Amino acid sequence: MSATLVGLGGIGLFFLLLIVRMPIAYAMVLSGFLGFSWLITPEAAFRVVSKDLYATFSSYSLSVIPMFIFMGFLAFYSGIGARLFTFAYRTMGHFPGGLAIATQATCALFGAVCGSNTATAATIGAIAIPEMKKYRYADTLSTASVAAGGALGVLFPPSVIFIVYGMATEQSIGKLFLAGIIPGFVLMFLYMATIFIMARINPALGPAGPKFTWKERLAALKGGIWEVFVIFSLSLGGLFAGWFTPTEAGAVGAGGVFFLTLIQRKLRWEGLKRALADSTRTTAMIMLLVAAAVIFGRFMAVSRIPFELATWAGQLDLPAYVVMALILLIYLVLGFFIDALALVLLTIPIFYPVVVNVLGYDPIWFGVIMVMVVAMGVITPPVGMNVYIIKGIAADVPLETIFRGIWPFLAALILCIVILLAFPSLTLFLPNMI
Repeated sequence: MSATLVGLGGIGLFFLLLIVRMPIAYAMVLSGFLGFSWLITPEAAFRVVSKDLYATFSSYSLSVIPMFIFMGFLAFYSGIGARLFTFAYRTMGHFPGGLAIATQATCALFGAVCGSNTATAATIGAIAIPEMKKYRYADTLSTASVAAGGALGVLFPPSVIFIVYGMATEQSIGKLFLAGIIPGFVLMFLYMATIFIMARINPALGPAGPKFTWKERLAALKGGIWEVFVIFSLSLGGLFAGWFTPTEAGAVGAGGVFFLTLIQRKLRWEGLKRALADSTRTTAMIMLLVAAAVIFGRFMAVSRIPFELATWAGQLDLPAYVVMALILLIYLVLGFFIDALALVLLTIPIFYPVVVNVLGYDPIWFGVIMVMVVAMGVITPPVGMNVYIIKGIAADVPLETIFRGIWPFLAALILCIVILLAFPSLTLFLPNMI
């Protein structure tokens, strides 16, 4: 049996294990171990698994992950999200669909101190959905707008997916963070435009809220957004300026959130304990996924599937953008069934060499496109993690109602990807400045 056929069999085994509900990390490790054993030797496979597991969990470069995750959970439990929503609500709540529009701005701002789509959706959803119910927003708009807005959390720095992508491809995390900012704002404004158009066509979807005075808006600005500005400037500003390494930037950010909220007495002892526990749990999950992806990636390398795929793509008599569109379509389909982070780690060994070495696309640009595509996966059925989180918050809203409201936002996401494909300079403008 050829190495390529064994590789395809390993991929088939991986999906079979997913169908029987084995955790994704274990499925990758088992498929990679068995495939490597078949192609090389079982002894070599045991050495690879033990070495890669140890190397991943002892890697200094990966210590950036728990730092930024801890920063996000501290922001979550200290109530920063609630104060951000108050500011956005008083600024934009008087427009048609204004509460849902304000939700997008809040998700973007909270993403700047969180970096997680699930934490963003959970935090802002718990605040925004009861407010939208109070003003009689349609369930389809109120729930779907928060689920879609949560995806903004992985575009704005410090995105955990950007960190993992940078580690896996040896790209600059600072440049990836910068590359996500303009696309993040483009997607945010497309979401806002989608909500505004829907509410203008059918005012019953999102009635306008009360209009606040400038004095009330400035009071909300003082009470909510300055913390985000300080934390962003301190942590990520230092990273972009070259003062900190990514790990140091994460530690400075986490320390900044901790001391700011401690001084203001907005972080309780129970909240600190939960932030530490959740950070430990999430970090362990991500590190295990990274280690599993490394093992599976080694199996892919010896199976020669990435090289065969690169050769096949290079021989296609098609423009590069058509091949890229086919790859993105594959990502979209896989995103229906596989978690966002796992999808990135699983497919990097397969598609990254094709996109960068054969098609000639910039690896930083591809990182942003990858994040955009996997952001679709968190809002599309049947896996759509953000949708299930919102379902947990709005228990009285049927799951199919939330998914029905997602489609206009999915269209906005696809339009954003098309814009970035047509104008890659939107992604590369800020990274090229450093």
